[in-house]
Amino acid sequence: MRYTPSGQAVTNFSVATNRQYTASDGQQVKETVWFRVSAWGRQAETCNQFLRQGSRVLVEGRLTSDPATGGPRIWTRQDGTSAASFEVSAATVRFLSTRQEDEAYQASSLMDQQDDDDIPF
Repeated sequence: MRYTPSGQAVTNFSVATNRQYTASDGQQVKETVWFRVSAWGRQAETCNQFLRQGSRVLVEGRLTSDPATGGPRIWTRQDGTSAASFEVSAATVRFLSTRQEDEAYQASSLMDQQDDDDIPF
């Protein structure tokens, strides 16, 4: 979380949307689209305090576009490949998962990381 020069709190976080469908050739397709979300004021403070990786949220807000293109913000990754970022200025962030669900997700993520550390290569 950071503060603007006028003292207003702002925090940024990413939200994934998942979609699964059957393509015309019968193959199952899984698609994930990422959104970068900006929350402001008390909402920023609440998100900063309670959101964790894996938290389920519902975000309502305004899509913000790149002023130059009118579309998603386009940028270059460190490896030189192009990427696009959809950005949302949040009006409302609703927490859908409980604290216990968030803690269970974090515990399983930690277990996955520990298992990977045991691999000798």
